[in-house]
Amino acid sequence: MQQAILITAYKNIAHLREIIDFFDDDFLFYIHIDKKSKPGKADILLLSENKKVIFLSRKFSINWGGFNHLQSILLLASEAVKDKKTKYFHLISGHDFPIKGGEYIKFFISRNYGKQFMEHFELPTENWPHGGMDRMHKYNLYDFFNAKSRLGKQMIYAFLDVQWQFKISRKLPGHFSRLYGGSTWWTLSADCLNHVFSFLNQNPDFTDRFKYTFCSEEIFFQTIILNSPYRENVVNNNLRHIVWQERNGNYPANLDESDYEDLLASDCLFARKFEYPVSQKLFLKIREKVADIRCNQ
Repeated sequence: MQQAILITAYKNIAHLREIIDFFDDDFLFYIHIDKKSKPGKADILLLSENKKVIFLSRKFSINWGGFNHLQSILLLASEAVKDKKTKYFHLISGHDFPIKGGEYIKFFISRNYGKQFMEHFELPTENWPHGGMDRMHKYNLYDFFNAKSRLGKQMIYAFLDVQWQFKISRKLPGHFSRLYGGSTWWTLSADCLNHVFSFLNQNPDFTDRFKYTFCSEEIFFQTIILNSPYRENVVNNNLRHIVWQERNGNYPANLDESDYEDLLASDCLFARKFEYPVSQKLFLKIREKVADIRCNQ
């Protein structure tokens, strides 16, 4: 069964090549690399010449939390659904790596054909500050300022404070009575993803409304799919092993050797985040071990 892996990345091109090389020809790759990043020409050439890489783009400059990340995902997905032989789509980042072998993933999808794997919860939610509604109600300027810098964060928060002070509130999109949120990363069937684009073709204003929405990709797909007939087959699990702790200089944690046993015991298909050099030893152990994880588990 042909599957597609959609990847948004901005660095660690060598790791990106490791992801691609791990899979056989039944997996096709659609990749967006942040326009701001500066990979070497040789790295880009190696990616573009790989027969499993069907689409490679550097169209969008992406800031954490900004709308352009959603646009890059939509670009990859719109290209991937053109191939009617592709039956399932996995959205991951360039910091991920599979923790199950390719044959196991094929077996898993075959056994769960027709299911959608996506974390979701209704908004407002206690999982997010302000119930998550400030993401939609306020103008969030993450595309204009880098929230990873001190000055950028100050500018973003200052503009938010002004909106709270003057009680500025954007209207919610009127397409659905219920909004949903969840993790960015998902595994979806071709039928489900085609439904998303069918809805967007009929409602082009829906995407535009997500401009200035903080981490819009964490609301966009959940809201469309959980308000569709496909909601009956959505499993509230994105199949990504993520450690939600501050560790190794990042939240969620940059994984290290201490995570090895947990990754082997995990039911997930992918894990994140792999960052170097802290994840190097873990990566080498996982890469060697994963191929031995059989379909009868």
